[in-house]
Amino acid sequence: MRMRPTLNWTPTGELTPGTTDLGPVVDALSTGGVLVLSGAGISTESGIPDYRGEGGSLSRHTPMTYQDFTAGAQARRRYWARSHLGWRTFGRARPNAGHRAVAAFARRGLLSGVITQNVDGLHQAAGSQDVVELHGSLDRVVCLSCGAFSPRRELATRLEEANVGFEPVAAAVNPDGDADLTDEQVKDFRVVPCEICGGILKPDVVFFGETVPPERVERCRKLVREASSLLVLGSSLTVMSGLRFVRQAAQADRPVLIVNRDPTRGDQHAVTRVALPLGAALTTVAERLGITVPD
Repeated sequence: MRMRPTLNWTPTGELTPGTTDLGPVVDALSTGGVLVLSGAGISTESGIPDYRGEGGSLSRHTPMTYQDFTAGAQARRRYWARSHLGWRTFGRARPNAGHRAVAAFARRGLLSGVITQNVDGLHQAAGSQDVVELHGSLDRVVCLSCGAFSPRRELATRLEEANVGFEPVAAAVNPDGDADLTDEQVKDFRVVPCEICGGILKPDVVFFGETVPPERVERCRKLVREASSLLVLGSSLTVMSGLRFVRQAAQADRPVLIVNRDPTRGDQHAVTRVALPLGAALTTVAERLGITVPD
């Protein structure tokens, strides 16, 4: 069953202002057993914009939906042309202080796990292990016909060979790896099929309007059950795929702590929301815990 995508969240009632007090985050991590749930906001300092923060991509860009992608060849041409160009930018992105701090907390044994809503692989690049990629990863490609998986780098090579001279200039690159290009810029782009069965290729990511695989959801629910607290980093929690774990934690009396500069859909379930830039905030937390965050 597919669901209609939720792109925006409109708060109702009076919003609780954020704080700059990192004490509760330090206390939670010092206890250990913290489960991290990260969103696009943790990658903005790596040059990847978020969806809904100040200057977020939703103000100018509508993400590809599963329904549009599967509906016709024209939508897939547009997607793959833009994603092919965006992939080059993603490939140059490097982990920032926020990603490195999370990896440092894990090495110290303070985390019970990491769930990320991001598809950029930057947590793993920073050294975090066993990261649950809630929405998949742009590193992989799946065939919608035969189900075969393949590395994105192989598809990138095939697309380059099929589109010699394709060098448009993008206005911006979005959190889903989709570069902003005009219809004129993508009209001659050639899409390649699955090498095994000739079927339609799709990045192994959960598009808006597509459901997260049930086994992945259950794995995350298990992590929430086993955690002592939930630390949300850089997510507006607008979409239910992440918000449900915040609600689960709150219902189980697991403290929820949020570090996000803007209000989130989960603030009512949190014991605190720290409204500070993530990289600086997590580096400060690490210093208070006597943990060195590598440059």
